[in-house]
Amino acid sequence: MQQVFGVMNQLFAQEPRTRKKRLHIRTYKVVPLSQRSGVLEWCENTQTFGDYLVGSNPPNFGAHAHYRPNDYHPNECRLKMQNKRSCGVNSMKLDVFNEIIANFKPVFHHFFFENFKDAGSFFERRLAYTRSVATSSIVGYILGLGDRHVQNILIDKSTAEVIHIDFGVAFDQGKLLPTPETIPFRLTRDIVDGMGFCGIEGVFRRSCESTMEVLRKNADIIVTILEVLLYDPLYLWTLSEEHKHKLQSEDRSQAVNSRYVTDLTTESETKTAERNNTAARELRRLRCKLAGIQEGRTSGYTMTVPGHVSQLISFAQDTSLLSRLYPGWQPYL
Repeated sequence: MQQVFGVMNQLFAQEPRTRKKRLHIRTYKVVPLSQRSGVLEWCENTQTFGDYLVGSNPPNFGAHAHYRPNDYHPNECRLKMQNKRSCGVNSMKLDVFNEIIANFKPVFHHFFFENFKDAGSFFERRLAYTRSVATSSIVGYILGLGDRHVQNILIDKSTAEVIHIDFGVAFDQGKLLPTPETIPFRLTRDIVDGMGFCGIEGVFRRSCESTMEVLRKNADIIVTILEVLLYDPLYLWTLSEEHKHKLQSEDRSQAVNSRYVTDLTTESETKTAERNNTAARELRRLRCKLAGIQEGRTSGYTMTVPGHVSQLISFAQDTSLLSRLYPGWQPYL
């Protein structure tokens, strides 16, 4: 996945519009040592969104408890969503979610006041943050990255750029989880709060459109690279049923280990054919995304880049969709 990001960064650097805006995906080095192990680069001077917003070991103070002590506690918000998780009535989930967001206000803009004291660096870092979120959001949508909870997104305290980690749920596998992830990327209120007064308008929207234009223009290159990745027998990107359930359990400690349970040397022809069919379906979905064809449509209706971006932003902020997500995703942050 880091190699895919590297190729995309090369495409962004070649296009004048994205090069001028310095749009890119933050990557880190990966050194494979065997089929199932390797060494990852340590991301210096970073912290997770969750660590900043709610603290690494609740009830330790995070920004929410520090700046808005009279709001609902994050644990209380999560418990309220957890209590409605098994409820089959979506309107009741939405009512609870609306109650939460009415009593739990975003605070991420304080990150910039804390780390960038002078006006010049404040403006520059907030601009870098907004562009970084835009680029990673569109790329994440194209690659179908899921499991984007607040512990899987890092913020660089020097540059304010976001760094995504843990790509175990990719190629729209999040839609197959027990509680499906129906949003294209994380664009929750705290994420938007860091963008300043204009929010998703202006810099964020234009950066999303620029990113989408480059990816559409180079669709053949991207599809070719991902085709190799999807059909690679050494890369297990599909999730086992056990792993799907453990990802959305209260104890995720064994989730990573449970993913790698297939012995590739003894994989049957049936499993190989099934995996190839799944890869073929994902490639078709990927081509539709890059062509701007709305998911679920069978006609040749193609969206413009601005129209496509507007639809994705609308889905990402749709409270009716957010209210149905797994509580551990913490859509109220």
